[in-house]
Amino acid sequence: MEHNLAVGLDIGTTKIVAMIGRKNEYGKVEILGIGKSKSLGVHRGVVNNITQTIQSIQQAIQEAEIAAEMKIQDVTVGIAGQHIRSLQHSDYITRSNSDTVIDDDDIDRLINQVHKLVMLPGEEIIHVLPQEYKIDGQAEITEPIGMYGGRLEANFHVVVGQVSSIRNIGRCVQSAGLNLEGITLEPLASANAVLSQEEKEAGVALIDIGGGTTDLAIFRDGIIRHTAVIPFGGNVITEDIKEGCSIIEKQAELLKIKFGSAWPGENKDNEIVSIPGLRGREPKEITLKNLSKIIHARVVEIVEQVYVEIKNYGHEEQKKKLIAGIVLTGGGSQLKHLKQLVEYITGMDTRIGYPNEHLAGDSDDDITSPLFATAVGLVLDGLKRQERKKTEQQQDVEDLLESDTSVEEEPKEAPIKERRSFLDKLTERVKDFLDNAE
Repeated sequence: MEHNLAVGLDIGTTKIVAMIGRKNEYGKVEILGIGKSKSLGVHRGVVNNITQTIQSIQQAIQEAEIAAEMKIQDVTVGIAGQHIRSLQHSDYITRSNSDTVIDDDDIDRLINQVHKLVMLPGEEIIHVLPQEYKIDGQAEITEPIGMYGGRLEANFHVVVGQVSSIRNIGRCVQSAGLNLEGITLEPLASANAVLSQEEKEAGVALIDIGGGTTDLAIFRDGIIRHTAVIPFGGNVITEDIKEGCSIIEKQAELLKIKFGSAWPGENKDNEIVSIPGLRGREPKEITLKNLSKIIHARVVEIVEQVYVEIKNYGHEEQKKKLIAGIVLTGGGSQLKHLKQLVEYITGMDTRIGYPNEHLAGDSDDDITSPLFATAVGLVLDGLKRQERKKTEQQQDVEDLLESDTSVEEEPKEAPIKERRSFLDKLTERVKDFLDNAE
């Protein structure tokens, strides 16, 4: 595959999306092809039927390949699901020699120490995100490298997930004939696609309402501060409509998309939708007021759960206030009047997030829909990963050339090596596991 191409694979509860993108000369992302299939075998973000998931992945990939007229090999996959939780943790190391400056190795040592935290059986740390550092008691340091000190401590945001679920996703991707290039946390991918740097600095909560789960990611001062996955999404709303109106799921989904509203006040009592009955039965008549009451009740529950998480982060403290408010994305964010309801419940400024922040200007309207926020984020992540690889390879070549020249030169400044994210290491571990498990 070309160097500046990347494929994002979003394995969701309702749909699986494969998206092929490349960087154009202006540094924006052009989407070359997109494939979508109904997701079978995934429940609340977790794979529960390997065979069906593999088929759904292959179908989405095939569609994207036809659209872009090329073969796909490497993909960047998102992980989410109800098994993901996060915690705050502080840790410190004592340096043997405080006369030398703090470097990458010290920070790696500190991060590796966090990885020794004891987790519940089957759980593993997916992400360790340093929040701020303290050196010899001096707090609020964002970049400790290059400073002197004996005791280095930090607060960490630790994301934990079930390793078997992650391996199952890896297994599905591999069995679908693809190469797992990278794993990314889905709330982070969506955030990359729809949030601007200013919002991340000012403080913002991203709420990604999917089919099976609602993901939350909170940013402040440009750093991710809190993540949570709530095991409810658009599917529960459809389920409620199905039960409340005694209709089949397909009809309930259509009703929700076409006539659904999160705000019951706006429907008049006499607005009625007629739904064809099953096999010769009488058609059903449903009032839109009732429909929006059913939707409203469930949406309020989801939004309140998310708001509890935002409060847990500490939004009510002056120092942690989220000035940019809330950004809603994901398929569920397209529900009519949801923005107003979220503003009403939380009292925070709200907007709908479209993934056009990094896309080329002539992108299709379909692609810039909130439905595809995660897929666009995964493509961006894949492109970033490739750029990193490229610079590392160039660095290796330069090092080789330098070591060949026997002329004594001035010692050069060591290049700043970018620290590999833990997700890169996790990807490698999942790959190794799958290779050895065959």
